Amino acid sequence: MSLAALPTLLVVPPLNCLLASCLGAVFRRRRAGRILLAAGLSGLTILSIPLVSGTLMASLETGLPVTPDDADPPQAIVILSGDIVELQKAEGGFGVGHLTLERERAGARLARATGLPILASGGRIRPGAPSIASLMADSLQQDFGLPTLWLEQASKDTWQNAADSAAVLRASHIDTVYVVTHAWHMRRALIAFRAAGLRAVAAPVDPERWPPLAPRMLVPSVSAWQQSYYGLHEWIGCLWYSLRA
Repeated sequence: MSLAALPTLLVVPPLNCLLASCLGAVFRRRRAGRILLAAGLSGLTILSIPLVSGTLMASLETGLPVTPDDADPPQAIVILSGDIVELQKAEGGFGVGHLTLERERAGARLARATGLPILASGGRIRPGAPSIASLMADSLQQDFGLPTLWLEQASKDTWQNAADSAAVLRASHIDTVYVVTHAWHMRRALIAFRAAGLRAVAAPVDPERWPPLAPRMLVPSVSAWQQSYYGLHEWIGCLWYSLRA
């Protein structure tokens, strides 16, 4: 984890709930400490329930504009980067991570269906590593047999993904695009792309369904914590991007 990501981890649950619980336990003899302890443990419990985490994720994915306008169809496909991995010593270097690969797969499928050119967007997120966009271009060619027409290699976050991709595409007189990213990330991405002046059609990867009302969905799980983190991170990001726009 980079130091740049630490503030986000401290702001977005569930890590801050754990910190509140620890702090409350230290000062449990005081009323404020007991309140912190109770609040932290309650937050950890609630966010570990699959029904809660699933609802958070599914709520991000409702109402996305997935149908292009016949009068203004997309002219290109923008695939947003996700993560990278360090390869084994025998292979050397870096490669795309599973989130990025899932987005590539969806983007490749869309490119074959539409015949549209691809822009890969993502800068350097690790010292000494190449840009994610360049890794994506290599992977798209080697794994899917598709060329990447444009590379956006300077961005550090979704807002910059959109702004820098828009600058690249305007040079080719493109103002309407498909945006490929995970469904839980799509709402925030669309806000950024619209703020950058592009008309964006959602091409979401791996959309969630609303969780069923079943007893098993009330049993806490570790994976629910991760889902809750993603869900809350995105809703907070949507609020910030909306204010920023």
